[in-house]
Amino acid sequence: MVLTMGNREELLAAAKRCLIEKGYARTTARDIAAASGVSLAAIGYHFGSKDALMNQAVYESIGDWSEEVRHALAAEGTLGAEPLQRFESIMGRTIDSFGGSGRGLWAAQLELMSLLGHNDELRAFLAGVQHDAAMGLAELFLGIDPARDAESARMAGAVLHALFIGVLVKWFMDPKQALSAHELAEGVRIIAERMTGKNRTGA
Repeated sequence: MVLTMGNREELLAAAKRCLIEKGYARTTARDIAAASGVSLAAIGYHFGSKDALMNQAVYESIGDWSEEVRHALAAEGTLGAEPLQRFESIMGRTIDSFGGSGRGLWAAQLELMSLLGHNDELRAFLAGVQHDAAMGLAELFLGIDPARDAESARMAGAVLHALFIGVLVKWFMDPKQALSAHELAEGVRIIAERMTGKNRTGA
């Protein structure tokens, strides 16, 4: 049996498809092997285990989403906009994807949360990528360069990550009652103004 370096990329691409189509827990090693046309043995050779492969698929799928949003913002000229406008644009695209082409990815994110109490390897993996997630969101939403201001990126990014997860959960519970991107942006504006004392009306 010959194991080529191309097998790794094929396995990862197949795992990403299975994640979206079947979910995290329901995807088996045989599913990935069948979808990739690569042998089961190659999963262990390249990734060590099926769970390690699926964890990498989760990480890269989110990265793919981030890059798609970044390219879309650049194309429409929003990437250099004020943070609140950029926030509304990003959340608008994201909320649209909850019920559209990205539904499988976001449903898988919710599934991962439900598995954390029973899967130590998954919990350790997700805990390990929290820092990267925060830094990425701070740069995408606020334009903070983590290389120049790592502490601001860490703190702001962690808040954005928590907000993002909350929006995701609320939308999947009841999309009819979930806030729109514009309402979310207005809510953030109101909170910021109240906390900084810029708007004392009715205080």
